[in-house]
Amino acid sequence: MRQWKTLFKNEMVGHFRDRKWIWVPLVLILIAVMDPVMNYYLPQILDKVGGLPEGAVFQMPEFTGIDAIQMSISQLSSLGVLIIALISMGTIAGERKSGIAELILVKPVAYPAYILSKWAALLVLIIASYVLAMLFAWYYIGILYDTIPIGDFLVMTALYGLWLTLVLTVSIFYNTIFKSSGLVTFSTIATIILISVGSSLFGEKLSYSPSNISNHSFEFLHTGEISSSLIGSAVTTVIACLILLLLSIYIFRTKEHAG
Repeated sequence: MRQWKTLFKNEMVGHFRDRKWIWVPLVLILIAVMDPVMNYYLPQILDKVGGLPEGAVFQMPEFTGIDAIQMSISQLSSLGVLIIALISMGTIAGERKSGIAELILVKPVAYPAYILSKWAALLVLIIASYVLAMLFAWYYIGILYDTIPIGDFLVMTALYGLWLTLVLTVSIFYNTIFKSSGLVTFSTIATIILISVGSSLFGEKLSYSPSNISNHSFEFLHTGEISSSLIGSAVTTVIACLILLLLSIYIFRTKEHAG
């Protein structure tokens, strides 16, 4: 436990030095707020740039606060996932390629402490930035559209955070397999796309899929009830994260011993 705490503190200091605690929250806030704000001011923007051709009619649909927060989540599901893949792509792969991992592990440092400290430090950064971004989105949506009850909003935010946790865990898993940061990023994004596409194609059979958390969360916002499908998706996501972390430790230990 003492090893883990020391490594975790070092990782956190590294994130501060790399200014990730500045640019990651700012980027996620921009991603979360951009669509709801742009959608609200689109008629004014069109007027400023010359309006529509004569005779054309442009009528914006009426969006609710839930529709607006769905825009934020949709952007985080694409651009947010890309950001997570990019900031985590070299966390282990880069150290393995440069030989830093061998220098750390020769001290000796336990493999679980090494893997879990990096995972936990990135998780704190990502979840803190994500929650801050969602709070900004909730604030502006309340001003521009209508207010979502804070309790329901926090439940939805926590549940969707599980999906982002899985994205990070997938990246850590591939970090233990590949030494190339590019391969880690590609494999992470490809895996997330496959999970999402598979869940879309086989929605009924894969209702407990982790990628369905967002859909089930929006149903919760509409109905105010936590469905069995939402609980199933959340439990599946947590189990998947645990399995991937265990596999990451096993694969990393095997590769380092083989090396």
